[in-house]
Amino acid sequence: MRRNSSETKRKILTACVRLFLEQGYKNTSVSQIVDEAGVARGSYLNLFPTKDKILLDLVETMFGGQFSVARSIADQNLPPVFAYAVETSLQLTLTELNENLREIYIEAYSVPDTAEYIYLHTTAELKQIFGANFPDYSDSDFYEMEIGTAGLMRNYMARKCDIHFPLERKLSRFLTAAMRVYLVPKEEQERVLAFIGSIDIRELAVTVMHKLFAMLEMKYDFKLSTDGETEKRR
Repeated sequence: MRRNSSETKRKILTACVRLFLEQGYKNTSVSQIVDEAGVARGSYLNLFPTKDKILLDLVETMFGGQFSVARSIADQNLPPVFAYAVETSLQLTLTELNENLREIYIEAYSVPDTAEYIYLHTTAELKQIFGANFPDYSDSDFYEMEIGTAGLMRNYMARKCDIHFPLERKLSRFLTAAMRVYLVPKEEQERVLAFIGSIDIRELAVTVMHKLFAMLEMKYDFKLSTDGETEKRR
């Protein structure tokens, strides 16, 4: 019975991730999921009472290695705030490259369970990066600050770039606001913004997106076709 349950869960997760990437989170219905997975509706509801529970599994995979990727891009000799700037800039840029990713990220920052995962996952990183600016702050203090800066992130993600609000301006606005929250000195803020402006953040985000899709393909056992749609592995 446990083996059957595990196989059913795998089929559901595979179907959901494929559908979320292909047509968006909100446009994916329970009926589509069970049809795609080839499972009974009751089996689906027993394992995942809501779509939000599936989103949490996906978010854990997506957010798992973000800071390590950012550190690999930022020079190790630079202060850790540079890695923070790269990581957050990549998230914001990814949502400009793919509308379905934008929706997944926005939902992740909005749904209570996934938002809580993000807060907890990010708190330790924030304390490591900005702890020297707040020597008396506890993990709880950084958790509460993350609630605020995560809200900034979500709102900037939701506002699409256009000719009046290009990506470079969006990144600058978000980073300036976030660094002020974490008491980054003005001179260092300027160096961080100059660094982000000096790298090709779009090209880096495309690379990260392809790596993310490859990781999702491997974990959930599906294949993205060259035209951006998804197809089952045979």
